[in-house]
Amino acid sequence: MTVRWARDGWTRQPVTKMLEKKAKDKIIEKFRIHETDTGSPQVQVAILTAEIKELVEHLKEHKKDFSSRRGLLKKVGERRRLLKYLEREDKKGHAELMEKLKL
Repeated sequence: MTVRWARDGWTRQPVTKMLEKKAKDKIIEKFRIHETDTGSPQVQVAILTAEIKELVEHLKEHKKDFSSRRGLLKKVGERRRLLKYLEREDKKGHAELMEKLKL
């Protein structure tokens, strides 16, 4: 946590937006390939997509939050790299994931 100035005085706010554990577990359960899967590209892309959506909503309200904007750009780049990898290695899995996530 960092300390930032707010109108009512000093407050503590988290620097990055992250998914809650329940939401993340729900995404993992929906997109996993097998029972113990937590790190396949499909799961990673789904988690990144949810985090990106959260950050976009945050930035609509906080237009001058440039550190969050930078985090958003990093997440978008990471998702793009994972999608490229998935397309190269498993075209069918890539197509299914794109359809599920509506990308």
